[in-house]
Amino acid sequence: MPPRLIGDLAQVLSRAKQAGVNRMIVTAGNLSDCKEALDLTRGHDGLFMTVGCHPTRCSEFESHGDGPEGYFRELKAMLENPEARQKIVAIGECGLDYDRLQFCPKETQLKYFERQFELAESTGLPMFLHNRNTGSDFGKLISEHRSRFTNGVVHSFTGTLEEMQHYLDLGLYIGINGCSLKTEENLSVASRIPLDKLMLETDGPWCDIRPTHASYRYLSKMTAEQHAIYNPPAKKKERFELGSMVKSRNEPCTMG
Repeated sequence: MPPRLIGDLAQVLSRAKQAGVNRMIVTAGNLSDCKEALDLTRGHDGLFMTVGCHPTRCSEFESHGDGPEGYFRELKAMLENPEARQKIVAIGECGLDYDRLQFCPKETQLKYFERQFELAESTGLPMFLHNRNTGSDFGKLISEHRSRFTNGVVHSFTGTLEEMQHYLDLGLYIGINGCSLKTEENLSVASRIPLDKLMLETDGPWCDIRPTHASYRYLSKMTAEQHAIYNPPAKKKERFELGSMVKSRNEPCTMG
């Protein structure tokens, strides 16, 4: 669930509750997201948040008015804010993303991913981790700094069985969503995740299960009553009506 003020937030939360989802994490991707996430979670007992900088946004450290240290100080200030601290449950989303280097160079990503281990170390919070097409770089950094954070989840996992085992050996959780279930190979890997290390997520509004995904066939096994709760009617955003879902916008209710 992204830190954006959704016009139908009350309906989204109501559908989630009906589906048995009572607690949700609003994932921040940069400093401004952190501030917006706090505004969004304020007043909602079941909403929590993360603090950190997504790899594709790490150039913001260097473009900040007070430089990288100024950006880092603001992240730390958010973590030290008593009101925010009641809502913050993880450091992130942070990590590496070599699929979208047009947004942030590799060297910059590496530098400021490594810096964010300090936030996890100082707070004792787990890490919400992002990894896309990074070869051995991500695993190497995680291994080198594993003693600095209590726990973590490699979210939206789409890697190989060998990659998964490496993260499990480090004591990490594996997070999956619709994007993790596109191919038959994805399904095979996902089926091997130990249940006590498996975390389910929407990564909403993205990563829904689509007709082109290998996992889509399993949705046909739901009853009409289950569809009404976990996959309610949706309309294209151009024809949106309050009370219905937006087509292709993933929601917490689909977690059921």
